[in-house]
Amino acid sequence: MRLGVLDIGSNTVHLLLVDAHPGARPSAYADHKRSLSLLSHQDEQGRIKASGQDALVTFIKEAVTFAVANGAEDLIAFCTSAIRESGNGAEVLARVTQETSVHLTELSGDQEAAMTYFAVRRWQGWDVGSILNFDIGGGSFEIAYGTDELPSHAVSIQLGAGRLTRDWLEADPPTPKSTKKLRKHIRSILSGTAAGFPPMTGPVLVTGTSKTFRSLARITGAAPLAAGPFVKRHLRREDLTLWVNRMAAMTARERAGLPGVSEVRAAQMLAGGMVAEAAMEQFGVEQLEICPWALREGLIMRRLDALIQEGLLGRDSIPGVGNVALNPDPMLPGFSVGVTSD
Repeated sequence: MRLGVLDIGSNTVHLLLVDAHPGARPSAYADHKRSLSLLSHQDEQGRIKASGQDALVTFIKEAVTFAVANGAEDLIAFCTSAIRESGNGAEVLARVTQETSVHLTELSGDQEAAMTYFAVRRWQGWDVGSILNFDIGGGSFEIAYGTDELPSHAVSIQLGAGRLTRDWLEADPPTPKSTKKLRKHIRSILSGTAAGFPPMTGPVLVTGTSKTFRSLARITGAAPLAAGPFVKRHLRREDLTLWVNRMAAMTARERAGLPGVSEVRAAQMLAGGMVAEAAMEQFGVEQLEICPWALREGLIMRRLDALIQEGLLGRDSIPGVGNVALNPDPMLPGFSVGVTSD
């Protein structure tokens, strides 16, 4: 079947279409995305302004048209911290539903962390032992740990790279005083967060997901995206510390010239690097592995599991977009990603 995943993030809005069937790895068919920083469209009260809402509605209408034109048979639509933590998130979601007929499922921070961990577990398999995963987004930072298919510990904290850049690093390049204050802020929050995790014994694979981690690994010498998803990519704390110090003296334009850094994300790479460095330090991590699967893939795999259990995947005839309901997952209370487009 062809499955669509509509991801409303803090930096980009992205529709991914994948082909999947029982027992197979989902394979990307097509995608439609746009850079849209909802954080930059917030007013002083943290409300998403009309300009951001208009751009979001326009994209979602385009995405639905694209999904139908390309034969999507089912659609998952979700949003994360940019809408979840905005002052008028409920109003934005209501407007999206009214004007596009798409219901965006608002993932909580711990659900976001759990589903990202789930994707990493599916990618890595069981032979790696326990997994500790870090995921830096534009609005939040997710950490999850466990030994099973779903994590035993999953948290989300407001240390997103875009949010920190907006709130703490106004100058370009940032002043030494502002970077020092931000570093202290990040470490203060992460020290308390790390204390809430259990002692990690035995084999533990530490992974990093998200565009920020992929870019940081590329900056420090990892293989480019063109080498494919099966090439191992690592990020060493020693290398990261060196490059965080270098990026602190660069303008956003200069960072955009680094390998793996897009113009859109260049401004927030310093803050992202500082979060990654502090997290590795607090959890005693010298090196982590970049995992190509993250939140989107976790939701795709969860959706496929549900469709298989319901007996809907593998039939000769599969309902159209929006007609396949997914019951709330008992392992993630209140979590449902069934979607919507008539």
